[in-house]
Amino acid sequence: MNAATNPLHVALALAAAGVPVLPLRAGKLPFGNCRSCKDSSCGDRPNMKAAGPCQCPAPCHGWAAATADPHVLTSPLWAAVWHEAAAVAYHPGGAGLTVVDLDNAAAVAWARATLPPTRTVPTTRGEHWIYQGTMRSSNAVRPGVDIKSTMQYARWLGPGAGRMAVLPAAVRALLVKEDTTPAPGEVDSSLPARAIWGREVATGCRHTERYVRTGLERGLTLVRARTESGAGSQAFGVARFLAAQHTACPGPCGLAAIGEEIVTAAVGVGVPETYARRAVANGLETAVERAA
Repeated sequence: MNAATNPLHVALALAAAGVPVLPLRAGKLPFGNCRSCKDSSCGDRPNMKAAGPCQCPAPCHGWAAATADPHVLTSPLWAAVWHEAAAVAYHPGGAGLTVVDLDNAAAVAWARATLPPTRTVPTTRGEHWIYQGTMRSSNAVRPGVDIKSTMQYARWLGPGAGRMAVLPAAVRALLVKEDTTPAPGEVDSSLPARAIWGREVATGCRHTERYVRTGLERGLTLVRARTESGAGSQAFGVARFLAAQHTACPGPCGLAAIGEEIVTAAVGVGVPETYARRAVANGLETAVERAA
């Protein structure tokens, strides 16, 4: 084993570049918690979802133990683990990245046809597509596709090839988890009577009512046309596009009312209300974040 393949040497090289890393044992799994942290009795590490007081110096808690501190990586408690390590993992979110994990050839083909090109890393069965930017991690967002970012680790398989692109809206929209749109009438909804956007809720909008209404109706038409699949993703895109038109307005622009109309359109073609609201909220928020 040389410096290029020695797990600790690889980890230190990544840490020097600011990438938080952790060791993996055989089976591509993190090492188990120490006795003090067994069954999360310590409260878990502060950066986990269930934040706790754990200050354990051992590499416990999986991805949350990832660090770029060379003193920690070479400490006695970590040194013993490195001797047994079979591979190195990194925390994408900690490095400001998102990994789209494509687990088979079909998933790779889908990504090539759907997502903007970015840096890619070959895996045993598919590819990792790496984007700049972070988001919530989620498994099985569609067949053979996992999102690894803020609360997951990814196995280090090399630097990959290609220029890294900014995390696109199409990847964020995958969290809607809507591969097909159920037929109308199959989804129970608690939506009240349709909310209508109007000047009374958009007193600070710089656009004319005709301009806003025309754009909104075109967007609603796109959502309603997705009767077989993709209505949730379409709702995300429409919300993001329409919100982006108002980033220069003094406000308020009644974006909540616009969002309600988009949600209603998506639910009308069978998207579960929870998914529709999540897609629209993500779309509105993404537009605001990009304008910030």
